[in-house]
Amino acid sequence: MSQLIETDDEILVFGGSGFLGSELLKILDDRGHRNITIFGRDEGKLIEAKQEYPYLRIITGDVSDKFEVYQAMRGKDCIYHLAAFKHVGLAQTYSRECIKTNVIGSFNILDCSIEFKPKFVVTTSTDKAAQITGVYGATKYIVEELFAQYEKANPETVYRVVRYGNVLYSTGSVLCKWKKLILESKEVIITDPSATRFFWTVDEAVNLIFECLENATDAGPYCPDMKSMTMGDLLEAMIQKYSIGERPNVKVIGLQEGENLHEKILSGGPSSADTDKFTIEEIMELI
Repeated sequence: MSQLIETDDEILVFGGSGFLGSELLKILDDRGHRNITIFGRDEGKLIEAKQEYPYLRIITGDVSDKFEVYQAMRGKDCIYHLAAFKHVGLAQTYSRECIKTNVIGSFNILDCSIEFKPKFVVTTSTDKAAQITGVYGATKYIVEELFAQYEKANPETVYRVVRYGNVLYSTGSVLCKWKKLILESKEVIITDPSATRFFWTVDEAVNLIFECLENATDAGPYCPDMKSMTMGDLLEAMIQKYSIGERPNVKVIGLQEGENLHEKILSGGPSSADTDKFTIEEIMELI
């Protein structure tokens, strides 16, 4: 565990009942942390988390409401900011909501950190911020820039940003939809089988947050080396693993607004088309 965090520290997790937040809680619990507050909008998931970890303190709120953020951050030592509007397609349609959560929400957390001066504030970003073609990537790029600015404004707090690609089975992931359709032998829709994406597991994603806190030297995006896969190979692996009847029909609809054919982790780095690829057999092990 990073030297920045001690067992008796007061921890606040924005988005603590979400996909990444839930995995983070497991690791914090395994490491003996009990002074944990989670903040989120889904009261049902908050209650479920409380039932699993009875010592949790839960707060129902919205990061775009600065008063609620201010109240939550009072007296906290360590801030994990995992609240995000992350669906690329919906971000194009509901741009205002995406901006409210990702940009305004981050602004609120960072502004409050100036007054409360926690040990650290760490957040997650995306490869969509390295090659911006849509609203989601643009909001995450802005968040990265904000963290760099606040690092200069408040040297008493450590600000860190973790940037990576797609996390398998994350909320809104196409994998969840594909798996359901394949099990039901229904038609599966894919945008472009030749499109490539960086992928890894939720365990790897959360462990990188701790690695970032231990090893990063500034608020610039902390990026891992990631393998990629074609979306066609991913779909084929899922069909081979989960099809129990007739092979489902596959419909290709082409890339959608805000999507890239290939992604980059760093703007000047190699694209997902040029990095090492997972084989179909390796993908089947991951999914």
